[in-house]
Amino acid sequence: MTFLPASRHGQTALAVLSGALSVLCFAPYRLFWLMPLLLAVLFALSQQQGRSRDAAKLGAWWGLAAYTANFYWIYLSLHDIAGMPAWLAGPMTLLLPAYLCLYPALALGLAHRLGPRHALWTLPAAWTLGEWLRGWVMTGFPWGNIGYSQVPDSPLAGWTPLGGVYLLSVLTAFSAVMLAQTLRHGLPRRALAVLLLAWLGGAALKPVSWTQPAGKLDVALLQGNIPQQMKWQPEAFAHTLDTYHALLRQYPAKLVILPETAIPMFAEQVPAGILPALGHIARAQGSELVTGIPYQHPGQPEVYYNAALALTSAQPVYGKDHLVPFGEFVPLPWLTGWVYRYMNMPLAGFTSGGSQQAPMQLAGHKVAFNICYEDSFGEGLRMGALQASVLVNLSNLAWFGHSNAADQHLQLSQARALETGRPMLRATNTGATAIVRPDGSIQARLADFTVGGLRAQVETRLGSTPYLIWGDSPVLLLCALALLMARLRRRD
Repeated sequence: MTFLPASRHGQTALAVLSGALSVLCFAPYRLFWLMPLLLAVLFALSQQQGRSRDAAKLGAWWGLAAYTANFYWIYLSLHDIAGMPAWLAGPMTLLLPAYLCLYPALALGLAHRLGPRHALWTLPAAWTLGEWLRGWVMTGFPWGNIGYSQVPDSPLAGWTPLGGVYLLSVLTAFSAVMLAQTLRHGLPRRALAVLLLAWLGGAALKPVSWTQPAGKLDVALLQGNIPQQMKWQPEAFAHTLDTYHALLRQYPAKLVILPETAIPMFAEQVPAGILPALGHIARAQGSELVTGIPYQHPGQPEVYYNAALALTSAQPVYGKDHLVPFGEFVPLPWLTGWVYRYMNMPLAGFTSGGSQQAPMQLAGHKVAFNICYEDSFGEGLRMGALQASVLVNLSNLAWFGHSNAADQHLQLSQARALETGRPMLRATNTGATAIVRPDGSIQARLADFTVGGLRAQVETRLGSTPYLIWGDSPVLLLCALALLMARLRRRD
C-alpha cells in the first residue's frame, strides 16, 4: 500500500494521528463516517507488520492517542474541581488511557497472529471483544467504544435495537477492514455484499419501531447549575434549596425530576421539614417529585447510596448500582488510598444498590432510574427497561467543566434509548439535560450551564426490542466463534 509510510516511526506517527482524530467521530462533532476511515488506516498498518508484537504496539499507540484525546476532561476533574496539583493531575490523567490502550493492542496482536487470510473476520471480532473486555474488567469503562460513534445518525444505527452498541462496533470495524483490504487486494464480491447489507440494511431498519406507545408523560427536568466547587459547601446549601424551590414552582409538570445529588446532604441529615416542604409544594401543584440525594441505609449509617428518592409518595429508593472507581468508591484502598490526600472528593465510599431494583410507579408510568455513569452499560439497564415504559438518568457532570464530557454522555443515553426502544430523560446539574426519543433523536435539550427547566410531553413505550431480550450475548458469541474458527483453520 504505497500511501503508508515504510519506516517504523512513520507508521507509529500515523497510528497516533489516526487515534487522536477519533475524537471527531464522537459527540459533539459526530463525524460518524470518519471512524471506518481512521480504523482502516490502523488495520492496514497492523496487517503489514512482520510480527504480532509490532501490530500490538501500533494498537497501543492508537489507543493511547484516542483515549487521551477523548477523555482529556479527566484533567479538569482532577485539577480544576478536585484540587489535585498539576504535577500529579497530568500523569494521573494519562493513567486511564495508558490502561485502556492495552485492549486495541490485544485485539490487533491477536488478529495478526491468526493470519492475514482471516483478517476480514478476525479484526472486527477481536476489536469488539476487546471493547467488551474493557467495558467489564475492573468494573469497566466503555466510553469511546467505536460503536457509539455511529449513534444515532449513521445508517448503521438502525442495527442498534437488534444487537446493541457492540453490534455497531462489529459493523464499524468490518467496514474499516473492508476499506483496508480493498486498498491492498481489491474488493471480494462476497465481502462487498456483506458491506452493502450492513449499511443499506441499517438504513432500512432505522424507521422500524420495535416498541409500542404506552401513553403520554408530562415531565419537567430541572437544572440547578450549581458549580461543583460550591456544591458541597455548607454555606451554599440555602442557595441550592432556593434554586430548586423556584424551579419547582416554575415547572409544575406531572413528574418533576431533580439531578444527581441535587440535595447535597444525606437525606437523614437534612434539617427537619425541608424535604417534606418540597414534597408539599409538588403535591399542591399536582406533581410527583424525585430528587438525587445521598441516602444512608436504615440502621447501617456506614452504608450509603448515591440515590434517587421520591418525595411525594412511598417508593423504593433507587441506589446507584454501577459505581465509578475513585469517584464513588476506592478501588484497592491499600494501594490507591494515598491519592485522596491530594483531592477534595466528598462521599467517595458509596455502596452499590444492587442490580435487581424495581422501577418506581410515578404519574401513572413505571420509571426505571439510572444515575450518571451507569447508563454507559447497556446490559445493566436491560432488566429495568423491560419492566418500565421510560428511563431516567440523573447526572452531575459539573465535575468536567466546559468540555466534551456532557455531549459524550448524551450520546451514550441515545444508544440506550435505541437499544431499549424507550425514551431516556436526562436531568443534570449543568448539562446535558435532555429528552431522548426511542429512536435516539433529541426531542428537546436545555442549554448547558444555565438555570432552568425542560418541560415536555414524552411518549412512553412498552414492548421489547431484540436487544432487550437477548442482550450482548449473541454478538459476543459470534465474535468468539469467528476467532475460534480462524484458530482451527490456522492449524490445518
